[in-house]
Amino acid sequence: MRFVPESMSRSIGRLSLKTQKHSPHILFGFGVIGIGVSTVLACRATLKLEKSLDEIKTDLETVKTLGEGSKAADTPYHEREYFRDLGYVYGKSTYRFVKLYGPSIAIGAVSVTALATSHVQMTRRNAALTATLAAVTKAYEDYRGRVRDSVGESKELKLYQDVRDKEIEEDGKKKLVQVTGPNSGSIYARQFNESNPNFRNSDEYNRIFIECQQEYANHRLKAVGHIFLNEVYDSLGLERSQPGAVVGWVNNNEEGDNYVDFGLYSGSNQTHLLSIGQTFYLDFNVDGVIWDKI
Repeated sequence: MRFVPESMSRSIGRLSLKTQKHSPHILFGFGVIGIGVSTVLACRATLKLEKSLDEIKTDLETVKTLGEGSKAADTPYHEREYFRDLGYVYGKSTYRFVKLYGPSIAIGAVSVTALATSHVQMTRRNAALTATLAAVTKAYEDYRGRVRDSVGESKELKLYQDVRDKEIEEDGKKKLVQVTGPNSGSIYARQFNESNPNFRNSDEYNRIFIECQQEYANHRLKAVGHIFLNEVYDSLGLERSQPGAVVGWVNNNEEGDNYVDFGLYSGSNQTHLLSIGQTFYLDFNVDGVIWDKI
């Protein structure tokens, strides 16, 4: 017999999935709010602390006075009773401190646990995403390798960069030049054109600028041991990307090229016309995700 309607079951399942998806953010929010509440409660408890300390001090002085007075007057206040009363005062004092600061400590502990749990969950997810991206990148490179073996390296590169022959007219004569299509290269590929602040109306200047940044990237790779793609984007004046924060190059990497190449002399860049406003298509030979290689 079905006691829960199917639509309600789906709604509960979807809500549970969304809660799991956003659990790191929810825990982080609770943790931050809890730390704030814990601080406020601790401040309020501190305002009441002076009165409690005065009462504790009075109780201790009373017990000690009774103990000293019994010795002088030979009253029946035995040492065992003295230590018993002294222990009672200390126990009562501890209870007062716990009552004052207990809620703050408890909420603070729960908040720290929530923050730590949020961090652990995000770390696990990032590790899983990094491993997945590395696996996908390797599978894609293996696929490109098989295509190269089948059709040849030159033809595979043209297919990969979407290089096409285009007929143009120059000095009254028609000639074929290679151009790069709109879907060329990898997700890391970028265009260096007039929209870039470092672009100038001179092909030669732009070539030299790109070559200098490539040389700088290689020197940095050798000196530091690694370089991220976003750092290369910064040097070229290109906008950063999310993949650029995790992919790049690592020196002495058995699975990489151990050098930085912008693809400046491949594809349509090889047959640039000496004209003003030429676009350079740059594709970068990143090693893939490098967090696990550094």
